[in-house]
Amino acid sequence: MPDTRVSLCGIELPNPVIPASGTFGYGREFAELYDINILGSFSFKGTTLHPRLGNPLPRIAEAPSGMLNAVGLQNPGVDRVIAEELPNIQRIFHRPVMANVSGFSVEEYAETCARLDGCEAVGWLEVNISCPNVHHGGMSFGTDPACAAEVTRAVKAATTKPVIMKLSPNVTDITAIAKACADAGADGLSLINTLLGMRIDLRTRRPVIANTTGGLSGPAVFPVALRMVWQVARAVDIPVIGMGGVSTAEDVIEMMLAGATAVEVGAANLVDPFACKRIVEALPAVMDKYGIHKLSEITGGVHHG
Repeated sequence: MPDTRVSLCGIELPNPVIPASGTFGYGREFAELYDINILGSFSFKGTTLHPRLGNPLPRIAEAPSGMLNAVGLQNPGVDRVIAEELPNIQRIFHRPVMANVSGFSVEEYAETCARLDGCEAVGWLEVNISCPNVHHGGMSFGTDPACAAEVTRAVKAATTKPVIMKLSPNVTDITAIAKACADAGADGLSLINTLLGMRIDLRTRRPVIANTTGGLSGPAVFPVALRMVWQVARAVDIPVIGMGGVSTAEDVIEMMLAGATAVEVGAANLVDPFACKRIVEALPAVMDKYGIHKLSEITGGVHHG
C-alpha cells in the first residue's frame, strides 16, 4: 500500500490534502457530507481581530476555467471563533487544523495570533499577507519584502505555534518575498493566493463585482501556481504548501514534484463539495500508476532538462 503520509512543520498528516481557507468554512457543512477526518488537515475561514461584514454584493463572478471572488474576509472575529467555532471543530475533526489569520496592521496580526496561540485545536498559523480583496491590509503587507518580514517577526514573537506565511502572486518576484519571510523566522510558506482579475457586464458596462476587482482562482491559475511553488521551493529551506487550481490527485503530485510538502485545495470545493474526498481516495492508485511508494519522498523531485 502506498504511503501517503507527510510531515508539515513537525506535525504528521495522513496525507498532504488540505482544504484551503475560505472554501471549507469551519468544516461543519462538509462534515455532514463525509467523514472529514480522511483529510490531512484543513485551513479554516480567514480570521481577523475584529468581526467583519465583508465586501458589498455581488462578490462572485464566473471566469473561463475559474472564478473571481471579493468576499472581503467576512468573519465573526477571533474571540467568537475561539469561543464557538474551535470547540465544534474539535468535535468533528480529530487532528490539528490550520488557523488562517489576516490583519490591517502589524499589531492586529500579532494580537490575533497571540489569542489563537493557546488553542489546542490549532496546529499552525497560516498568516495571510496576500488577500487582494481588502483595502489597507492583506496584500499590502505581502508585496513588499520589508513589510512581509515585519509581520513575520511580529507573529513569531506572539506565538509558539508554527507560522506559515501565505504569499501573494501579485508581485514581480515572489522569491524576494519568500526569502524575506524565511529570513524573518517563518516556519513555512503557502502559495499562491488568488491572482487579481476583473470582469465587465457588457449590458451595464460596469464591473460584475461590486469591489470592481477580485481574486481569480480555479484550474486557470494552476500553471502559474506551479511555477511559483517551484521557484520558491528552490529559493528557501522551509516547507512550502502549494495551492492554486488544484482539483485532482495528479495535480497534488505535480505540486509536490515542484517542491510542495503539502497541498491545499480551494475553488474545487465550491464546485464539488466532495472534491477533497475524491482526491484523497484517488491518491494511492495514482501513486501506483507512477511508481511512487512514499509520497513524502517526491517533494521537489522534478527533473530538469
